[in-house]
Formats: sequence, structure tokens, C-alpha cells
Amino acid sequence: MVLHNATLSKSTALEALRWNKQLCSAGEVSHALPLVGQRRTNGQSSRRGTRQIVKSSLANTFGTSFRVTTFGESHGGGVGCVIDGVPPRVPITQEELQFELDRRRPGQSRITTPRQETDTCEILSGVSQDGVTLGTPIAVLVRNKDHRGGDYKEMSLAYRPSHADATYDFKYGVRAVQGGGRSSARETIGRVAAGALAKKILQISAGTE
Repeated sequence: MVLHNATLSKSTALEALRWNKQLCSAGEVSHALPLVGQRRTNGQSSRRGTRQIVKSSLANTFGTSFRVTTFGESHGGGVGCVIDGVPPRVPITQEELQFELDRRRPGQSRITTPRQETDTCEILSGVSQDGVTLGTPIAVLVRNKDHRGGDYKEMSLAYRPSHADATYDFKYGVRAVQGGGRSSARETIGRVAAGALAKKILQISAGTE
């Protein structure tokens, strides 16, 4: 989606959502969204727009030999990742992952969110009871504790300024009203956990610190 102006009028937003619902209800596509924007020409405001069919979903997996898929929403049950491509017999403990997660934990300074989360991680699969990797996918989960979805009721009627709510809605035709969903910084928990494991592999294989 291309927006020529950061501010969309209420009528423009309603037109976009109405068109999307009509096309989806007709069963033509799973996601359909117009490109609607405003451009000022010679002091006059004129609306320009084209329509585009969104066929692909938001990508949540990256990497080739070392593949990471992150999951979860800011105010859902939890967030985490699945790591694939990890060789067997790599010693790793929950405490090593927790050390890195504690560094990114919110509520530790006045410039971060005041949300109070312990960010305690759980290794659900891929690691033996002896603390070595099995060579199978490793799932790491951090359960959300301080999530208050009811605080975001007004956001179902209006997009939050300086957040990804409007962009996400216009691009995919749906959004998680509570806390921005996947657009929240809590999505980085899975990346940090995967990075902690990658760091351990590099220490063993290449002697990096």
C-alpha cells in the first residue's frame, strides 16, 4: 500500500473497509484492499487510488540453514519461537536463554513500556533432559502475564497514532486491536531467544564471544 499523505480522511477509511468487505464476502479473494491516498496538487486536494489484491500473508519465518519462526501476539496467551536447523548435541540451558531475555525485558527504564512482565521462558521441545539439543525443532514459549486486552476497546473504533494499526488493517484487512498484536515489540522475544541459541552455537564452533 502506498499512502501519499499520512492522514486518511474518515470517509476514505470507511470506503476502503466497505470495498474490502464486499469483495471478500463475494468469495473472490481471501484478502482484498484498495490503495487509497491523498495528494495535493496546485494547492488542491485530490484523491488517487488503485485496487490491489493481497494474496500473501505476513512472513514470520526467516533464515535458511538456521530457521526461526516467531509466533504469538502482544496480548494473547504468549509469544515465542520455533528454531529449526540446530545441530544435535549442543549444550544449552533455559538459564542461558533467560539471561538474554532478561536484558530486553520491559519496565527496566523510563523510556520503555511500563508493562510488568517476567518474560520467563520455557523450552517445550528439541532439548533433552540432559540439556543438549536433539537436532529437532526447538520451541521456546514466554507466557504473557501483564496483558489487559480490555484497555484497548477504543482502538477498535480509531487507529492509534504512531502505531502500525492502520497500515496492518489496510494491508491485510484484519488486525489485533489489543496492543497491536504482531506489531508489538514483544514479537522480538522469539528473536532474542533464537539469537541466544545462535550465540551458543558460534561460541562452540568458532570460539566467538
